[in-house]
Amino acid sequence: MSHQATSGDHRSMPVPDGLEGDRLDAAIARLFGLSRTRAAELIADRHVLVDGGEAAKSDRVQAGAWLDVTLPPPVSAPVARPEPVPGLGVVFEDADIVVVDKPTGVVAHPTVGWTGPTVLEGLLAAGVQLSTSGAEERQGIVHRLDANTTGLMVLAKSEAAYSVLKRAFKERTVDKRYHTLVQGHPDPLRGTVDAPIGRHPAGDGRFAVVTGGRPSLTHYDAIEAFRAASLLEIRLETGRTHQIRVHMAALRHPCVGDHLYGADPTLAERLGIRRQWLHAVGLGFEHPTEGRPMEFESPYPEDLARALDQLRED
Repeated sequence: MSHQATSGDHRSMPVPDGLEGDRLDAAIARLFGLSRTRAAELIADRHVLVDGGEAAKSDRVQAGAWLDVTLPPPVSAPVARPEPVPGLGVVFEDADIVVVDKPTGVVAHPTVGWTGPTVLEGLLAAGVQLSTSGAEERQGIVHRLDANTTGLMVLAKSEAAYSVLKRAFKERTVDKRYHTLVQGHPDPLRGTVDAPIGRHPAGDGRFAVVTGGRPSLTHYDAIEAFRAASLLEIRLETGRTHQIRVHMAALRHPCVGDHLYGADPTLAERLGIRRQWLHAVGLGFEHPTEGRPMEFESPYPEDLARALDQLRED
C-alpha cells in the first residue's frame, strides 16, 4: 500500500478504505513509507491537512477523507570529519578490520541531530582508513551500539572485509556477548526472549515488542544475583535497535539506569549510574579474509564496575 515518497513534493489523495479508523500518523506513515515519528513531525509542523483543515496525529481517519501532504526536503546526514574521541580504544587492527572499545556518550557514525562524538570520526582522527562501502556518513560500519552502551565494535577497513562482515552479521554467525544489570530477578534465571520488535506505538523514538515487528531473538543467563538486581549475560541472534533494552523491559526487568524503558531511577541514583548498565563484553567472528577465528573481550568501564562493587558490598 505504501508509496515511498520523494522529498520536497506535494501529494493529494483520499484515504483508502483499508485505512479506515487508523490514527492519522499511522495512516500517513503507511501511505508514504515513513516512520511513525516522521509522520507525527509532519503533522505537528502543519504539513498535513485533512479535508483542508489541520488535524492531530491521534485523530482517526475516515475512508474518503482528502489528504494534502507536503513533504519537505530531507536534512542530509552529516559527513564524518576527523575529530579525536577521548576514551576510544583500538583493541586490534590489521589491513582489513579494526576492533574498538567504545566509551559511553559516543555513537557509531554521524546522524541528523547528533552533535556529540562518533566512532567513525575518532578513527579518522587517528589516521585509520576505513572501507568506502556503504553510505558516505557510515563507511566501514557493519554494526552499531547505542550511544550509552559501551564495549566492542568491529569496523571494516578493506572492501572485501566490509562485504564479508555485513554478510556475517546478516547470517547471524557473529558471536555478540553482552553483560547487563537488570532490576529484580528474572524467572527463569536462564531463558530466551523471542518477540518481534518495532517502533513504539507512541511514535516517540522508543521501540517495543509489537505485533508485526521484526523477528528478534535474545538469550539471557543470570551470572550473579544481588538483593535488588541481577547480572545477566546476553547473546543476540538478531541485532535490532535497542533489542536488549526492549526485551528486558518486556520481561519487566529493565536494564538498571534505562529510564527510557521504565527503570526505577532510585536504584540507578544509589549506584551512581547515569546510563543503562549495558556493556558489549565479547565479540567473536571469523577473520573476513583469512578465515581464522577472532575473539575479543572488554573489561567493564569504571562506572559499571563501581556499581557492581557497591551491590556486592550491600
